[in-house]
Amino acid sequence: MSDTTGAGDTGIHQDVPPSGTGCVECDRDGSWWVHLRRCATCGHIGCCDDSINRHATAHAEQTGHRYIQSFEPGEDWFWDYSAQEFADGPRLAPPTSRPDSQPVPGPAGRVPGNWLEIVEAQEGPHT
Repeated sequence: MSDTTGAGDTGIHQDVPPSGTGCVECDRDGSWWVHLRRCATCGHIGCCDDSINRHATAHAEQTGHRYIQSFEPGEDWFWDYSAQEFADGPRLAPPTSRPDSQPVPGPAGRVPGNWLEIVEAQEGPHT
């Protein structure tokens, strides 16, 4: 497990708030997500790798931002894209999760009835 709590610049910026309460690109494009992830560098909210668009991973690949934190209620784990493992990290600026009232998958009104079938048909690693 990576440790981001020690000395040195990890690229984690604790004071940066999240970009919103949903995946930036999915909201822009009218799509949907399974779970949300927060970039620990810039606050970008993207969808997880179980989601059809995998925007959190795409953001990390495009920007080089190494760490994400779960943006789900009750979860505070970090993922290190460089090491491909879970990491320890500091408390980030609030809010630390999507609203409890937001459904999973979400958002309400955009999730197809056969969403689970779509997700299960995907291949590849999931974060």
